Amino acid sequence: MEIKSFKIRKPDEINLILGQSHFIKTVEDLYEVLVNNVPGVKFGLAFAESSGACKIRCEGTDLELKNLAAQNALEIGAGHVFIIFLRNAYPINVLNAIKNIPEVCNIFCATANPVEVVVAENIDGARGVMGVIDGARPKGIEDDKDISWRKELLRRIGYKL
Repeated sequence: MEIKSFKIRKPDEINLILGQSHFIKTVEDLYEVLVNNVPGVKFGLAFAESSGACKIRCEGTDLELKNLAAQNALEIGAGHVFIIFLRNAYPINVLNAIKNIPEVCNIFCATANPVEVVVAENIDGARGVMGVIDGARPKGIEDDKDISWRKELLRRIGYKL
């Protein structure tokens, strides 16, 4: 078995959700959850089918993000993995609804940070996600100034009063 890693290619301001599902209808179910939970959401998603035709299945409301999701899913090449790119929306807006889709098995990460996907490839060339590296290593423990900054940020972006 060989361990590989793939950096997710995306613009800095784009959020992503990386997960695993188990059924071809994942593409339609993810699409419905996204458009029903964030009116006007701009997104692209791709799902790596793991049996039958083994195609990358894609949908979205933003062609650039749809193509970006497809290319990243193809490069990762791990069965039943899906990737969603969100523009002008946050994972927190849709994450619980995605987790409640019956065929969704796992969410590996939901972030705007740089992400590296760690993949195992077996002797037959099949791949599975082992985990992710999300962002950077901690640089210390927050102090009073950091706490104030965090609280102000949450209020500025509308997540706290």
